[in-house]
Amino acid sequence: MSVPVIDGKASFALRGHNPDVLTCIANLSNDEVFTPPELANQMLDTVADAWAEAHDGASIWSDPDVTFLDPFTKSGVFLREITRRLTEGLAEQIPDLWKRVDHILTKQVYGIGITRLTALLARRSVYCSKDATGEHSIATSFDRDWGNIWFERTEHTWAGDKCAYCGASKQAYDRAGDLETHAYAFIHTTDIKKRLAHMFGADVQFDVIIGNPPYQLGESGGEAVGSFAMPVYQKFVDVAKQLEPRFLEMVTPSRWFAGGRGLAEFRAEMLGDRRLKALVDYPDSRDVFAGVDIAGGVSYFLWDRAWDGACEVSTVIDGVAETPMSRYLDEYDLLVRSNRAVSILHKVLTVSAGAEFASLASVVAPIQPFSIRTNFRGAETSAEMVDPVKIYQNGGFGWIERTAIPRNVEWVDQWKVIVSGAVPAGGRPDARGQLYGLIGIRVLAPGTACTETYLVANRFSTEQDATRFANYIRTKFVRFLVSVRTNTHHLYSERFAFVPDLPMDRVWTDQELYEKYALSDIEVSYIESAMRASEPADA
Repeated sequence: MSVPVIDGKASFALRGHNPDVLTCIANLSNDEVFTPPELANQMLDTVADAWAEAHDGASIWSDPDVTFLDPFTKSGVFLREITRRLTEGLAEQIPDLWKRVDHILTKQVYGIGITRLTALLARRSVYCSKDATGEHSIATSFDRDWGNIWFERTEHTWAGDKCAYCGASKQAYDRAGDLETHAYAFIHTTDIKKRLAHMFGADVQFDVIIGNPPYQLGESGGEAVGSFAMPVYQKFVDVAKQLEPRFLEMVTPSRWFAGGRGLAEFRAEMLGDRRLKALVDYPDSRDVFAGVDIAGGVSYFLWDRAWDGACEVSTVIDGVAETPMSRYLDEYDLLVRSNRAVSILHKVLTVSAGAEFASLASVVAPIQPFSIRTNFRGAETSAEMVDPVKIYQNGGFGWIERTAIPRNVEWVDQWKVIVSGAVPAGGRPDARGQLYGLIGIRVLAPGTACTETYLVANRFSTEQDATRFANYIRTKFVRFLVSVRTNTHHLYSERFAFVPDLPMDRVWTDQELYEKYALSDIEVSYIESAMRASEPADA
């Protein structure tokens, strides 16, 4: 079908076809994920609701002066959907379709491409042409081919072997001119307002900043690709806040809730920021990005410059949203992502009789308890060894000389309880909608050690105490409290910070623990339904 042309320009015939091409394109990587139109529109609905709440019910799409910026556009889906909404909302104020569209594209909608390719793709999505001044462009008055979707190759600023702005490895990202540098312009500056004035003009101020930034740089420190990847999305959030828009809305991995390399300062700042108005969390990223598995899930937040209060937190699993809860996010040192877990924690962590809450975090040994890496393989037999120690390793056990154990050799002769150092599915529910919490729980007799495949959860002088402790951490109660702090594959001692360090003077059962902490029937039902039963293979 031919495209109607008016005054040499392609007719503004948006989205009248199916399927939408932006639902069909492949992602660049797990780090640079194209946003589905459904998610983009859900986020835009959130902005629209917040705008209406703050402007006596007025529609943001009917305001010809509101400006929008996607500072890391890839497919252009946010800009395209904003343009579509404004085109409908401004129909009465600017009746002429061409003047309306041209006003929106030249005065209200702006983007920054993250690569040359995505900049061209975004222009094609928004202007219907990679050249904003071309004959097929639906904009009529641009005098520059990139319109308002800017991209120029940006270089890293090397300080030794790392970029001073984003931390990229010089070995990995000091690239020839025909390769993308992944030096994102938005975060490679000490003065973002000056940088944007250079891009779009000094008089442009942005009311809404929205988008889905790159998540991480794929390698760091010259290591193999994918190892020690460093997050960068937090840098985009920090810089966007410096622009002080009325609303800021971004998609990010949810790892910052409870972990993430180098994210402690960012987490503390986010949890304490009373301008966070809403947070929508997807523990399984595949519920948002089809076929993209991001450990810890993804989420998006709405930051409102004028807000000063609690944040409305929603969790969505398999398309079903838990009841939202307004709460302050800095109640704990991490974000408790499940609203239903909050009341349980209030009871478990309550200080009684002036006693300080004692947790297992100080009991569980750090990773690499014996400083033996996970790829170590012990001998198949202890024959001819002088002082053999049975070592539990990935896939079974082997044998090692006692003198070859680098540290904590005194633990060898104690009773030990070990757990797997990895959490299946990155802390996500299994196919039955249940969580694992902990797996690989074993009682080790004296004369044993383990590689970093396991954590040493506790050590004892008697078999009875070790067995009781193993039974304790097998309970759904304990594994639930661990799961509250776990949203990635790796297990650390701090994941046990909500687990009470109880005396092993009895065999603790779930029922006894529920009664001890006065959990309600609803709270008990939640734990029971959330946690997978501990299977015999864990023993």
